[in-house]
Amino acid sequence: MGLTLKVRLIIDEGSGPYNMALDEALMYLHGLGYSPPTLRLYMFKPSTITLGYFQSVSDNVSEECLSKVPVVRRISGGGAVLHDEFGEITYSIVLRESQDLRNPLHSFKILTEGVVRAARFLGAPAEFAPLNDGIIAGKKFSGQAQARKLGVILQHGTFMYATRVELLAKCLKAPTEKFVGKGTTSILDRVTTISAYLGREVTRDEAVNSLIKGFSEALKLDLYEGTYSEAELTLAKSIEWKYRSVEWTYLRP
Repeated sequence: MGLTLKVRLIIDEGSGPYNMALDEALMYLHGLGYSPPTLRLYMFKPSTITLGYFQSVSDNVSEECLSKVPVVRRISGGGAVLHDEFGEITYSIVLRESQDLRNPLHSFKILTEGVVRAARFLGAPAEFAPLNDGIIAGKKFSGQAQARKLGVILQHGTFMYATRVELLAKCLKAPTEKFVGKGTTSILDRVTTISAYLGREVTRDEAVNSLIKGFSEALKLDLYEGTYSEAELTLAKSIEWKYRSVEWTYLRP
């Protein structure tokens, strides 16, 4: 991405609506010049399912999990995700649309290199797989999604270091087309975690530290730890109601 870019690092945790509202607020405020470029590493507490903006709830989430796991719709595209509070870290990065990030396909490859490099630091031979996945030995451990406003790109994605894949398979319905030509018949055949590949339990601290190192080195970021501004918290709080509303979640039932 050219010269080293100074980027604020924030490590956080919270509910689905809280996290999604903050991502949206940071995107808008960076576009308006009130917020610096930011990398967030955050956990969902409690575990939460997020849906891509264009997805149907009933087509992607099992009835069993709808009554047990909170569901939040994102402003970004992409597929349904289980954010396991005990084994997954989500990142979001908010940057200006520089020339090398203008093309969505190319930008996925560039920005996903942060999680790919992080997994490699932990000992897993991770790779980028178009359109927007991080894979280990052919299995997905990370998925990414994007939104763009005001000349700003927001990319957020998963880092499954110890996700309970049985819970994931129970909660998410995989579209049939995902299996076509792949020789698999279930989600369990298609996903993995870094812990599962390594044969040991990767800790949350290890995962966070590897992500910091991975994004810093892959994207040439000069990361400094920071906090939210009053404006960011105020805007996030003012739009959090959207992510808590049934109307938004079931925009596409």
